[in-house]
Amino acid sequence: MIGAFRLNSENSKFFFLSKIDWKFYFQEKILTIFFLGFSAGLPFPLVYSTLTGWLEESDIERSTISTFAWLGFAYSFKFIWSPLVDSFKVPFLGGYLGRRRSWLLVSQIGIAISLFYLSNIDPRNALTAFTFVAIAIALLSATQDIALDAYRIEIAKIEMQGVLAASYQYGYRVAIAFGTAGAFLFAEYSSWSTSYKMMALFMLIGILTTIYCKEPPSIDCETKSLNQNQIIGKEWILSSVVQPFVDFFDRYGRSAIMILIFISFFRVSDYVLGILASPFLLDIGFSKTEIASIAKFYGLWISLLGTAIGAVAILKFGLSRCIIMATILIASTNLFFAILALVGPNIGMLTITISADNFTMGFAGTVFIAYLSSLTNLKFTATQYALFSSVSTFFGKFLAGFSGNIQEISGWLGFFIYAGILGLPAIFLSFLAAKQYDKIKHEE
Repeated sequence: MIGAFRLNSENSKFFFLSKIDWKFYFQEKILTIFFLGFSAGLPFPLVYSTLTGWLEESDIERSTISTFAWLGFAYSFKFIWSPLVDSFKVPFLGGYLGRRRSWLLVSQIGIAISLFYLSNIDPRNALTAFTFVAIAIALLSATQDIALDAYRIEIAKIEMQGVLAASYQYGYRVAIAFGTAGAFLFAEYSSWSTSYKMMALFMLIGILTTIYCKEPPSIDCETKSLNQNQIIGKEWILSSVVQPFVDFFDRYGRSAIMILIFISFFRVSDYVLGILASPFLLDIGFSKTEIASIAKFYGLWISLLGTAIGAVAILKFGLSRCIIMATILIASTNLFFAILALVGPNIGMLTITISADNFTMGFAGTVFIAYLSSLTNLKFTATQYALFSSVSTFFGKFLAGFSGNIQEISGWLGFFIYAGILGLPAIFLSFLAAKQYDKIKHEE
């Protein structure tokens, strides 16, 4: 994590060996974001890669499986209801917990209940009901993200956002391991139903953290209760819905469009590949235990390494250079899957592929979160960050819905080459985004 490393100017070439400041590392804010990051990360694989593994073993057609990528539209369209989260407290709870924590708690409890309910549905016999519950989990998870992103940005100054982004990524990646490796192991030795029940219990980590943590300082914007009539009033719409968008375009001018286009392309190839990653590994012959131990548990540590290096790289090289590096890594690592498709179920090649892919996810995740956080105005944190994260997922999730069709036509090798090519526009746009970022920061 960024702040965990104090750079000695006399030995800057060996910054990675600098003394670790453990007091900084264990600050309450950093630990809080770690555990809340866990709560945010856990539901994602359970409606994405882990869910597709369950569907693959339930003999659901691959073209149908890939359409579950469209559950990600819940994250893409969360900017629609983010003004509510930004401006209104949850009735009753809001008076005790505050605006951010009340939304966090409601969404976390809803996710836990929905995961438990999903565990009792067999997709082979009730795919429609299974789908609707999965949609509910995705919507609740997106709502949790809105509140958490705002909470993370509001509890610390801009100088600390890189640190908190890394802490969030650590918690998120650990949760991904639980939601993938843990879920696969429970399914291997028990059942998918038992697996999802256990995942519902792990949501207690986020629930308890939300109850314990402190509400961030209030920002200079009006907060209301949801039971007030102003919720549909013209004044609220102007101040909470329109103004955040106007503010973004006012601050960045003509560069605003370029920023949004770049954000939309940043992770396209990753989303297109990710929806079929688990079905691919199962299809070519890897067991659930092998997937859990290498692709998930081992992958966790590599992603954490990538997260740490991403955080330190931002300090050492600056955010703009890291943006370019991240897009190149995202596009190139897709090709390792193409090689694995040629080699087959080879443990060594799987390890290399997972190393490249998970390191990239950790590195790029930290860089991207820090970049998006730098674009927001604290007066409209939830709404603007939701806009950015929504834009970043929409195009990728849309294309991912057709991944199954592309794979059925081209085979695994052709599919992975296709996914890699989709990363090229992001590389080109990253140079423009980096140049614009440097210009804005210089003017500030």
